[in-house]
Amino acid sequence: MRSFLSRLFGNSRPEAPVRDLDPYEAAAALLVEAALVDGVYANLESDMIAEILVTSFNMSADRADEVLQRGELLAEEATDTHALTRHVKTLSQGERAGVIEGLYRVSFADGEACKYEESFIRHVASLLHIDDVTRAHAKKRAELNAP
Repeated sequence: MRSFLSRLFGNSRPEAPVRDLDPYEAAAALLVEAALVDGVYANLESDMIAEILVTSFNMSADRADEVLQRGELLAEEATDTHALTRHVKTLSQGERAGVIEGLYRVSFADGEACKYEESFIRHVASLLHIDDVTRAHAKKRAELNAP
């Protein structure tokens, strides 16, 4: 009976294509999404993301610009955060904590705290298996380096 229904209706869930995605590009997309939470993506935030990519991941400025451009495209076409965090989870625990610190730095870049940005960061931290203590330390470091 089951095979008959399968043949009749076909596969009800098409297989989602598996994309190999650079974890740093996925991290950049998360940083862009954090900047977009308040509805505005300012040059200040874009510059901050490029700086985060250079300092947190030891990228050259040119490589950071490439990764940021790809991250902006990924953020534009992303349908959920899970697809991005799945790739970021391949980074080391320290690098994932650096992503969380970067998310806070982006949220503080415009000088305005937003409860939605905080909620987004908490959600991403949970998906990246970053505990509350590590997240709180990342937030404190970002606050100390805020403009």
